[in-house]
Amino acid sequence: MDEINVFSELSHVLQDRLSALSITTPTPVQSKIIPELIKGKSILFQSETGTGKTFAYLLPFIQKLEAEENKEQAVRLLICTPTLELASQIRDAAKTVTFLKTALFLGGAPIKRQTDLLKEKPDIVIGNPARLLELIRLKKLRLNGLEGVVFDEVDRLVKRESKTDTEALLKMFPEHIQTAGCSATITNAVRQFFSGIDSVVMPPEDVLRKRITHWALYAEQRDKIDLLRSLLAVLNPEKVLIFTSRSDQVENIVSKLMYKKIDCAGLHAKEDKSKRKASIDRFRSGKCPILVTSDLAARGLDIQGITHVIQMDLPDDDDFFIHRAGRTARAGKTGINIVIGDEYEMHRYSTLEKKLKIIVYPKILYKGKVTAPENMQ
Repeated sequence: MDEINVFSELSHVLQDRLSALSITTPTPVQSKIIPELIKGKSILFQSETGTGKTFAYLLPFIQKLEAEENKEQAVRLLICTPTLELASQIRDAAKTVTFLKTALFLGGAPIKRQTDLLKEKPDIVIGNPARLLELIRLKKLRLNGLEGVVFDEVDRLVKRESKTDTEALLKMFPEHIQTAGCSATITNAVRQFFSGIDSVVMPPEDVLRKRITHWALYAEQRDKIDLLRSLLAVLNPEKVLIFTSRSDQVENIVSKLMYKKIDCAGLHAKEDKSKRKASIDRFRSGKCPILVTSDLAARGLDIQGITHVIQMDLPDDDDFFIHRAGRTARAGKTGINIVIGDEYEMHRYSTLEKKLKIIVYPKILYKGKVTAPENMQ
């Protein structure tokens, strides 16, 4: 018997919004968690990066909030995260499926601007524990209308640098409040912190090995952009994200692609917010199939349907490589991760292949096709 699609438990409005995003089939974690949260249960769950955790908790809470009128004009859902990047990603995800007012409250930004923002009565607030706690203690962020609390990346929230603030924040909430916590890893410290809440550990999907195909294309530094242009012409990818470690290279790559009449956009870390949003929106909608970015500028970027990732260099940090590759093969799909590297980078890639237990396939461009070197004839 076919498994019931848990999206059928969501409102028709939410289902239509998901369909507009080409999301019609829930991921395993969504199938497991959405029904539990719709029932009003509190739950702590573990699932790998890229498996759809954000929508697993957002959709049921948004359904609940949209079904009820906000009579007190109060904050109704509070989401606590350790970083600006994750907070921005959650806000962007929420905006794709709801018109409920959502606001970010993070340390480092002027608190006066944030207290003014609270006067606009957001339904959903997202922030780091220290700033949320500060706003509550100042009586600017009131919890009288709160209906749900989410702790995302809980493993980081209970580490030494955040634990005190996270503990203090948790104590601010009424005991009956519906709580969700999630992370790619749930440690003993997390279980102790959220004692009394049922936990679910999803089986590993091993996205990096099972759903992403890894290619290596050799090029000297001076030839990399020429190879990139040829590769794009051959692949004609539906949606490709191109990474470079150096921010100043973003503009260089974009200009050289545009010169060859290849439609693309670039993201710079210090770019004007409106220009950044316009570039991301063009890419997200599919109007522009190629987005070039630095690692810094790509933080918090979570876009569905990326078919290819091309890394113009091999980052020094292995986590950066994993983060880059993981932009494709999201939510149950497959994807291709390509590294264009020189001799030194290819040697490092070989080492990384063993370390991460992935299979890297050497490729070349030959007679207008991407092929294995041994197929040259």
